[in-house]
Amino acid sequence: MKVLVETSARHVHLTAEDVETLFGAGHTLTKKKDLSQPGQFACEERVKVIGPRGEINASVLGPVRPASQVELSLSDARAIGVAAAIRESGDIAGTAGCKLVGPCGEVELAEGVIAAQRHIHMTPADAAAAGVSDKQIVSVKLDTPRPLTFGGVVVRVSEKFALAMHIDTDESNAAAAAGEVFGEIVK
Repeated sequence: MKVLVETSARHVHLTAEDVETLFGAGHTLTKKKDLSQPGQFACEERVKVIGPRGEINASVLGPVRPASQVELSLSDARAIGVAAAIRESGDIAGTAGCKLVGPCGEVELAEGVIAAQRHIHMTPADAAAAGVSDKQIVSVKLDTPRPLTFGGVVVRVSEKFALAMHIDTDESNAAAAAGEVFGEIVK
């Protein structure tokens, strides 16, 4: 099965409360563009992510979430002095924290900095067609100028998803995965 492989650049997910702290009372996120996953969007808002050794700018993705989290590449995390755990999105318990700074305030996250584990979003029909199940670990071979097979890819299955694999910028650069890239699931 061929799967579209998308590069997920550094970004931040925020709670409604943190949106107001960073951007002002009553502020709601401003949609810039839709992302490939249904209901997810890039926002006009950006924040500074500050660690003990530096800072970087990051996009905010919507909609708001139950917990704020920061998704960085391992290179980004190292550059700002944060040890980012490799986790699935939303699994932030016990992870490193950082400071977020917006135009109207700042938020100190006690935890929430991760390097997202590479994963494939699938509908149940996609999973059945590929012969895989939710939380199964697979490998995906990318057909790029620097062919690379990624192991440890988590299959995530939901009716709310659209078929796509997500890797971070470090992984994308390692595979020279520029433009429209497809991968093949290897079990």
